[in-house]
Order: sequence, then C-alpha cells, then structure tokens
Amino acid sequence: MSELPIPPELIDRLRRAHRVAVLTGAGISAESGVPTFREAQTGLWARYNPEELATPDAFQRNPKLVWEWYTWRQQRVRQAEPNAGHRALVEMEQRIAEFTLITQNVDGLHRRAGSHQILELHGNLFRAKCFSEDRPVESWPDSEEIPPRCPRCGGLLRPDVVWFGEMLPAATLRAAEHAAATAELFFSIGTSALVYPAADLPFAALNAGATVVEINPQPTPLSPHVTFSLNGAAGQILPALIAAAWGPAT
Repeated sequence: MSELPIPPELIDRLRRAHRVAVLTGAGISAESGVPTFREAQTGLWARYNPEELATPDAFQRNPKLVWEWYTWRQQRVRQAEPNAGHRALVEMEQRIAEFTLITQNVDGLHRRAGSHQILELHGNLFRAKCFSEDRPVESWPDSEEIPPRCPRCGGLLRPDVVWFGEMLPAATLRAAEHAAATAELFFSIGTSALVYPAADLPFAALNAGATVVEINPQPTPLSPHVTFSLNGAAGQILPALIAAAWGPAT
C-alpha cells in the first residue's frame, strides 16, 4: 500500500490541515459489496425500476411493496462490512481538528466503521419517519407488520431516505455546504460527480480556495478541475495516504 503514488504535496497539506471535508458516494460502498442503487434490482426485484419504488407516489400506491423492497435492501447491507477506506476515514477524523464526512450513501457503513461527524445527504436505510407528519422516529414497535406504523399517530412509517422528486434535508445540505466552503482540504471519493446538489460541493470548496482531491477508479466530470486526481480504489488509496501522512494505523 505504501508504494502507491501519493503526491508528496498532498501528504504535506493533509498533515497541516485543520479543516477537512469529505464527500463519499456509492463507489466506497461498492468495495464492501453493497450493490449500487440500480444494481440492487436483481432477483425478484429485477422487473421493477428504482423510479417505480423510490417515490412518494409509489409509497401511496403500494406501501407494502415499497417496504418489502427496502427490507430486502437492508438485508443486503447487513451482509456487508466497512472496508479499509471506511476505516481510513475514521483515522482521518481522529487526526483532524475540524472534520466533516458528507455521504450520499444510505447504508450506514461509515457509522459502523466508527465515524462520528457524518452528514447523510440522502438519509439512512435503517431509519424511518412518519409519512403523514414527516417526523423522524427513534424507534417503532418491534413487530413484523409491513408497513410499520408510527408510534405517535398510528399512520404509516416510511424509510427515512430521499426519494425521487424530493428535496434533500435543508439543514443537512446547509451544513454540507458550510463544510465545503470552509474546508482547507476537500476529498471527493467514489462519486460519479453527476448527482446534484452534492456534485456542487467540490466546486464550492474550489471556489473558496481549498485543495480538492478526487479518489475514483475512473475519471469523472470533476476530474479536470481538482487539485489532485488519484485513480484507484478508496480502500487502497486512503490507507496509503493515512500511512504516508501519520504512519501505519494503530
């Protein structure tokens, strides 16, 4: 890992940074075996398009079907484990005074790895909120009823994720934009750089004068604009970067 070509200037900037923001996308989860949103349409679900299931209209038409799909996705995620890339970001958080991890992923793997300062732009598969009142619920009765019911009003619960046609949580997006605009060093990891408004965040960092680093197996529309573009798997590059900056993980 230590033989991966990490630019010395990047190593130095990481060592000296006090404010770091990181944006992660589906690529880092794919390294743990989590299927991407569209790859999840296999088996019994192959005949459905995600757009037919991940919308408020779909939930109103058939909440049981939508919950069954999300329950199946939860089962797939539970079989996965955080990878070396997730763990390297935990180490980075421990080393940096002001660290913010912004993720487009809904699988919760960053939290399972041990990260704390997380902004989940698209929600979390393992949380729910009341469909009627749009209020998150901490827990709900442990029953096999699908769809589950809101313990407060008795209405239907829905997965606490952002569906097609919905806005991102305003407070979460504002916090992400602030983190990007105030970061000295910004990482874009495993993202296509095509999904907005998340794709705007690296440019907000660039416009504010930050060093922007892209880590991705393939070039993206962001690649020509960044300070450093590292092509490869996050699970290889991030541990090598951490080791180069601070020595092997303990």
